[in-house]
Amino acid sequence: MSIEAHSTVPVAIEPEEKHHHESYTALVWRRLKRSWTGLLGLILVSLLILMAVFADFLSPVDPKATGVAFAQPQTISFRDKEGNFVFPPRSYPLREGEELDPITFQPMIGPDYDNPQVLGFLVKGAPYRLFGLIPAERHLFGAVDGTPVHLLGTDKFGRDVLSRILYGSRISLMIALVVVSIVTVVGTTVGMVSGYFGGRFDAWVQRFVELVLAFPQLPLYLALASLIPVTAPTNVFLAFVIIVMSALGWAQMSREVRGKTLALARIDYVRAAIAIGATDRRIIFQHIFPNVMSHVIVAVTLAIPQVVLLESFLGFLGFAVKPPLISWGLMLQDTANYSAIGSYPWILSPVAFVLVTVFAFNALGDGLRDAIDPY
Repeated sequence: MSIEAHSTVPVAIEPEEKHHHESYTALVWRRLKRSWTGLLGLILVSLLILMAVFADFLSPVDPKATGVAFAQPQTISFRDKEGNFVFPPRSYPLREGEELDPITFQPMIGPDYDNPQVLGFLVKGAPYRLFGLIPAERHLFGAVDGTPVHLLGTDKFGRDVLSRILYGSRISLMIALVVVSIVTVVGTTVGMVSGYFGGRFDAWVQRFVELVLAFPQLPLYLALASLIPVTAPTNVFLAFVIIVMSALGWAQMSREVRGKTLALARIDYVRAAIAIGATDRRIIFQHIFPNVMSHVIVAVTLAIPQVVLLESFLGFLGFAVKPPLISWGLMLQDTANYSAIGSYPWILSPVAFVLVTVFAFNALGDGLRDAIDPY
């Protein structure tokens, strides 16, 4: 009997597929990069923070220095008086002419082509202290000879608008960040504790939250701000404004976090922690807090532009920041006169920065909202 020989063909064994395990932060970042609006918002927010931190270095002129009132914005030109191309670029300072404006009967202001200002980077200018500690006098850009350059014009006191906008970003963003930080800490803590314990304690806390939410905020802001005398120090007034905004803003955050906590308190791992005898403090801050953190991060990015708008509005009404401090809202007081806007439209420049700030944080918040739960 013949035995058939079967040839054995070696089978190539493919190596097991390597699974790449990404961390939660890497997953969120990878998904955020897919959203161009979220990425644009992140870039703009980073630039705004850098602008506020290095406002002294970026400002071409001392924001408190006075000059010609309502001077028009100077333009950057690569042409000289005869029209020839020149480099580095130059700007022509403004001077009062002999002709009078037919409407205001004020001397007409025009460029002085006979005395051009050569522009450059890292030029010497008004002395300042970087980070409040390091004495310096170099500015990112400006006139090489140290004369003031007003690229966005001047206000009614002849102060440079661009430099005041850069300095004002510090106060406006600082108020927003401090208020949102207080609102987040208080609102998140109250919401988690109320939702976790429930029962009668939760009912009483929510009645108090509803009472805070029921207050008409704008009249209350104006009433509370008017209680401070005009002669009060600026730091006291600023602290009072921050406290008032925080006291009226935490309730909404608390309500949102409470809703998340009510759902998380019934999850199996929370019940297991209760069964093994974990303390309430450990359950709240070790098990519930990490799971509501994603919602809190998104809420923070969406709350910051609201505070910026509120500060700008209150500053426009004169109830936020007092001189000598500078903020975007305080600068907008110059726009209260309709004739001033028509004659000097460049005083509306802070509005553009407010709009960019609101768009940046809203775009970042929308991007984080989609990327925060990548599973």
